[in-house]
Amino acid sequence: MPATIPSHAPDPAVPGGPSAWRQFAALVGFLALSWTVSFVGSLPIRTAAGGWYALADKAPWTPPGLMFTSVWLVLYAAMAVAAWLVWRQRRLPRRRALTLYGLQLALNLLWPMTFFGLYPVLGTAALWLALAVLAALFLTAVLTVLRFGPISQTAGVLMLPNVSWLVFSASLNLYAAVSN
Repeated sequence: MPATIPSHAPDPAVPGGPSAWRQFAALVGFLALSWTVSFVGSLPIRTAAGGWYALADKAPWTPPGLMFTSVWLVLYAAMAVAAWLVWRQRRLPRRRALTLYGLQLALNLLWPMTFFGLYPVLGTAALWLALAVLAALFLTAVLTVLRFGPISQTAGVLMLPNVSWLVFSASLNLYAAVSN
């Protein structure tokens, strides 16, 4: 009886694909991009932490600030590895999947700038606007999972914690918008 290859088997080395050095460089690049977005997004948060946000009504389930930093570090690393796994896969089209990844990174950057950065200017309206950005980010993240999954099942799975975190973040954002 002939052996069959499962459809979600680990990707074999693709002849003519990127060299090991290029793959390593790409992984470092994806990690650098991801963590840069995280760092730049944290700047308005750091400014607000000692300002208006320190005095704002927060959801009782809001975790301490250090937990956010730790979770973001892991989530952004997982997203970078997921994008790298999709990038290195050569058998299926990747452009739309990676475009969605880039869009969700951009929305990840836009959210803290809207929520934390615009509040001093727009007040509560900034929190509602941030919730709309978060909804767009959630939709984009789900679409990214759906695009990544068929290309690399591992990549799709690596994106799921981000989707879960976005739901949690939306609960915090909604509470802040209603309460402030």
